[in-house]
Amino acid sequence: MDHSIHRRRFLGLLAFGAAASVLEPVVALGQNRRERRRKVNVLFIAVDDLRPQLGCYGQKQIISPNIDRLASRGLLFERAYCQQAVCAPSRASILTGARPDTTQIYDLNTPVRKAMPKVVTLPEHFKKNGYETISIGKLYHHPTDDRQGWSVEPFRAGTFPEGAWKGRGYLTQKAFAQMEAYNKAHPKMKGRGPAFEAADVPDGAYPDGANTEHAIKELNRLKDKSFFLAMGFYKPHLPFNAPKKYWDLYKRQDIKLADNPFIPKNAPSYATTSWGELRNYVGIPKKGPCPDDLARQLIHGYYACVSYTDAMIGRLLDELDRLKLRDNTVIILWGDHGWKLGEHAGWCKHTNFELDTHVPMILSVPGMTTAGKRTRALTEYVDIYPTLCQACGLSQPEHLEGLSAMPLIDNPDRPWKKAAFSQYPRGKIMGYTMRTKRFRYTEWQDRKTKKVMARELYDHEKDPQENVNAVDAPVYERDVRRLARMLNRGWRGALPK
Repeated sequence: MDHSIHRRRFLGLLAFGAAASVLEPVVALGQNRRERRRKVNVLFIAVDDLRPQLGCYGQKQIISPNIDRLASRGLLFERAYCQQAVCAPSRASILTGARPDTTQIYDLNTPVRKAMPKVVTLPEHFKKNGYETISIGKLYHHPTDDRQGWSVEPFRAGTFPEGAWKGRGYLTQKAFAQMEAYNKAHPKMKGRGPAFEAADVPDGAYPDGANTEHAIKELNRLKDKSFFLAMGFYKPHLPFNAPKKYWDLYKRQDIKLADNPFIPKNAPSYATTSWGELRNYVGIPKKGPCPDDLARQLIHGYYACVSYTDAMIGRLLDELDRLKLRDNTVIILWGDHGWKLGEHAGWCKHTNFELDTHVPMILSVPGMTTAGKRTRALTEYVDIYPTLCQACGLSQPEHLEGLSAMPLIDNPDRPWKKAAFSQYPRGKIMGYTMRTKRFRYTEWQDRKTKKVMARELYDHEKDPQENVNAVDAPVYERDVRRLARMLNRGWRGALPK
């Protein structure tokens, strides 16, 4: 197939998107010429391991009033998907605007600048266009990656020049003792202690609170400049460490366990994991299922961390309002991938299931008339880069492999992509998965020969939890053939006409 035709068609679609929505950045209505010339700012909020476990996504058991408030001011994407359900590849796809097969980043070991030394990253593009670009907390997986993209040295509280927190942010003596004993027994697993902690401390005692305090100082410093401020929250990533007051928001006995704690029927072995990430923490069984009491405690910790991060996001939003920057700032919030809380006999991420690839995304643009609306358009994290370019009136680099979502700001129900694409490697096998309006279709392919080793099909109209792999059911034979062709055509073939 002629890829140059695809390329011309894709660039045409980008132009179409620009014409269909605002071509110029939305600026605050200033009282003088200097204010009118100011660029639109960007507040870029990243949250590690945050699945759509939020009140605004219908999860009423979660206390997330500040993210819910942001959703009431912006557009909530109900069907957004990451490109790979693990930290480094997902963040690389967002910050480069390219998919994993282009970045060639599939694991945690490869910095973006090693894989793509010449790529113009998202922060670098804004920096080249006159913005002061600031990185606070976790944005790239590798703390020192992409220094050329930032105007000043990236800031991670307690990590420069020397760590102030032991291990992974523990504060209590009990956690320190458990961590040190574990490290002695497992020399290659440094910093691992218990999977959760609830120290009775102020917000700023943990890294996310300290980073938030730094971000507030930066907002005050930048209030008269054009800025791209990227704030990356660690929680709810393991270990589930949060101040005790956030644990106290929930009653352990009210927390429900997953109602599908089993591997999907007929799922191939490639589809699942043994959740080794969690098993490396103190007190977690090395084999077999997680006991119910422990599972409930882990879910409690996850909820507490979500509420802690939500409170810190609230502080940022409040400061933006106090500084009267809200009407001149684009805000985007995203979580790098989903997470399992006991569903499918698993925990953590690292699969192609809906639970791992489905992600939260909220976009707020100054002057938008659709604030508080939601869209069911299929969107992807590679769309973030072009979306922010268009929202701020910047050109879009030619290497981008996403589509600006700005037209959805004007019309959330307009026709959009036919599918969203994700992938996950299993050694020599790559699992390519595609989410359409109705189905999730996955092929596990030999990375050299492209031979299909296994397939999965989940019908979200009948099986929204993806509990039964129905790929061999005769009733879906035609659907499987159609979806296989569609997957083979790739992401360009799913773009709107």
